[in-house]
Amino acid sequence: MDETKIAVLGTGGIGRRTLELMTHKSWGTPVAACDRYGIAVDHDGLDVDELLSATEGNLASERDGDPSTDGGVAVKQSGPDKGVVASEQAVPTETPIDDVIAESEAIDAVVLALPNLEHDFIPRIADRFVAAGFEGVLIDVLKRSRVIGMLDERAADFESNGITFVCGAGATPGVLTGAAALAAQSFVTVESVDIWWGVGLKSGYADNRGTVREDIAHLDGYDIETARELSDEEIEAIIDEHDGVLEFTDMEHADDVLLERAGICDAEAVTVGGILDVRSDEKPTTTTVTVTGTTFDGEQATNTFELGDATSMAANVNGPAVGYLKTAVQRNRNGIYGVFGPTELLPGF
Repeated sequence: MDETKIAVLGTGGIGRRTLELMTHKSWGTPVAACDRYGIAVDHDGLDVDELLSATEGNLASERDGDPSTDGGVAVKQSGPDKGVVASEQAVPTETPIDDVIAESEAIDAVVLALPNLEHDFIPRIADRFVAAGFEGVLIDVLKRSRVIGMLDERAADFESNGITFVCGAGATPGVLTGAAALAAQSFVTVESVDIWWGVGLKSGYADNRGTVREDIAHLDGYDIETARELSDEEIEAIIDEHDGVLEFTDMEHADDVLLERAGICDAEAVTVGGILDVRSDEKPTTTTVTVTGTTFDGEQATNTFELGDATSMAANVNGPAVGYLKTAVQRNRNGIYGVFGPTELLPGF
């Protein structure tokens, strides 16, 4: 596979781990990264070690600024310069995403490592790449079912512009959706898919603000709008109220519509839930996918897939995301454009 030049939008937890992971991949080179405060660009390849080292440290928790620029709340800070601007490779800007788009002719793939704290935020970012004439791959790790429909509405624009968009390409949706699709191959009828995840984040809310805030939106009594308006202190209070362990049931995760659009089962047959421990790296429960169905010879059975408890959230999100990115780049270079979910990059049901 020819070298792939990659841009990362957002340098919170997911973005930083994407950059770090790419240093282990011989086929991909990060050439751009941004957050709300600045942008780093080097078409020969960023010095990822310097970028991550320079921006590791305190977290700026200001909630001012236009969320349309980075979609997030957590911004890395080190010393007097906030975010990526702390790196010697970066420059400050008030239009970071537009500045990346301006460089996109030399970029093959873009990882949207941005918390989707507005339902249409990721689709609107995609619109900006379309308007700029970008040709290549866009990939996200979004978690909201309704966003898939918004992306499907843009499929014709993606196809006509030469864009291959892979949605929900992290852990769940992502690798677990793919596992469910593989497990379903044993059956002619799938009756239920149950996804139950466990995540430990010893680094806590401070280092994972976007992820934790998005998850809190799934708790009873909250939604994406109310979670977005919570102060850092209010979120810390919610975490304290639950002794650092948050349990979620019947989450609006995109696994349901992604499995339905692949013809595997109705969205209503899919349930997603899990447990997040914000104070321990040890997983509070084993991440499991359970698929129940009937085989062609009339037997009812259940197939189960588990992730190892020792694999971190970063490994289970960023590893699959980068893997789907590689597949998407191969498709894009073969002239296959449009919107794809993780199930569509696996055997068809």
